[in-house]
Amino acid sequence: MKEKKSLLSFGGDKKQRGRFLSFAIVIIAYIAVEILMKTGNLNSLFTSLLVPITCYVVAAIGLNLNVGVSGELNLGQAGFMSVGAFCGVCVSGMLAASIPAGIPRLIIAIICGAILAALFGFVIGIPVLTLQGDYLAIVTLAFGQIIKSIFMNAYIGMDSEGLHVSFVQSNFKLQPGGKMLLNGPMGATGTQKIANFTVGAVLIIIALLIVYNMMFSRSGRAIMAARDNRIAAESVGIPISRTKMLAFVTSAALAGAAGALYGLNYSTLVPNKFDFNTSILILVYVVLGGLGNMTGTIISTVVLILLPELLRSLQDYRMLIYAVVLIVIMLVTNNEWLMTKWKSLFAGKAKGGA
Repeated sequence: MKEKKSLLSFGGDKKQRGRFLSFAIVIIAYIAVEILMKTGNLNSLFTSLLVPITCYVVAAIGLNLNVGVSGELNLGQAGFMSVGAFCGVCVSGMLAASIPAGIPRLIIAIICGAILAALFGFVIGIPVLTLQGDYLAIVTLAFGQIIKSIFMNAYIGMDSEGLHVSFVQSNFKLQPGGKMLLNGPMGATGTQKIANFTVGAVLIIIALLIVYNMMFSRSGRAIMAARDNRIAAESVGIPISRTKMLAFVTSAALAGAAGALYGLNYSTLVPNKFDFNTSILILVYVVLGGLGNMTGTIISTVVLILLPELLRSLQDYRMLIYAVVLIVIMLVTNNEWLMTKWKSLFAGKAKGGA
């Protein structure tokens, strides 16, 4: 007798269901938020968080590719975001005279931010990914601090004579009508805000497509083989450095794209925004969502960004509650007995609906 498929078995095997669930969550959430905004049921606070949430989701998906799939600890994701952010801001400022504010200029800025961040990732990865151990974590941690110091001391301006760049102090004078794109510790000021939630949602979809296609391709299987057993992978001819470089550069590119969108969502952006704490925060999103689990990463990022705002009325206790929730989530997601019971519950429902 042919066995009937239940609703929970929709989408084929576990990998297909995971991919389907990730895309479904993003699309349903986007439609729901658009309806709330159109009907005026979403307040200004949560509306202002929409673009930052999409940016952090994309950065976390990229980091999960690096940490969860490749198995390399990256503590400099905020550094790659800052590269994309200030590159996007500068590109948008340079194109302001020729391309009006809108989607085309935003897309160009995001692409440029992703390319520059990927280039930084490639340069960093060349000497580091050939080594074993925690060298990548140390180098990316240092990179995040170095890149923040560079932007803190960089001055970039544009006028009728072209682009002007100096470090430590501004030693150039702009012509009338010129504009400072990056002003040292003050960062980028007077930026035209052209980011929007729709582009952020599309960027999440693109990030998921890139990561899932990589994970379930021949290159992805090689990356995971190198993660699980480096010696065995080398013995069958898998180029370890090349496969890890692919994951690392892709992760950096996604962070750069997210950073460009983030930078163009604010009129003022300072380099201190992308400090070590931001990298750790993105890593927390990944760990709590589950290493290699993109659906969990999306959910954990959204929840952990919204939670402090939802607890804002409890001004004296909200950070304490936030910390307790983090600990509880960590204990639950790492408890094998609870996870087994959860899976058996869904398995029982699937059999009952067969």
